Amino acid sequence: MTALEQAILTWIHLVSAAIWVGGSLFIGIVFSPLLKTMTNSIEERMQIMIRVGRRFNKVAVPSLIILMATGLYSSHMLLGKPELLVATSYGTFLIIKIILVIGLIITYAIHVRVIRKDIEEKIMSNQLSEPQIQKLRKKIIILGEITVVLSIAILFFASLLDAGV
Repeated sequence: MTALEQAILTWIHLVSAAIWVGGSLFIGIVFSPLLKTMTNSIEERMQIMIRVGRRFNKVAVPSLIILMATGLYSSHMLLGKPELLVATSYGTFLIIKIILVIGLIITYAIHVRVIRKDIEEKIMSNQLSEPQIQKLRKKIIILGEITVVLSIAILFFASLLDAGV
């Protein structure tokens, strides 16, 4: 792979990471707290978050897929030989990063399962009771926090890999 091809691959990887991680952080740190100032109704906040989540997922999910594909391809090109995966610090950090990515995918899959289509429809049509909404909201917050922590940890290991540590 030429230096230009590597630079383009890295750029695509970084843009995808910026969309996934940046969007997740924005929703959790900026948008969610701001929503509390917009309405006191938990139902309304959940409805707005569902609309925002749907829209974000249209960009975030393809970004995550591109992120994983470019990361795997780049690592494959850099390592060359599978035995280097266990024989080098690069390989060790890459294995840790892959485990974190798997954890992220599992967390995201659970999140999607918690807010499946029928639950979304019940929230949007005010068919859930206050305790049900509170319980659901708590699960979503925990899953969102796990997603952000894993994403930040993955970025840290990406920086270690980039630095050649």
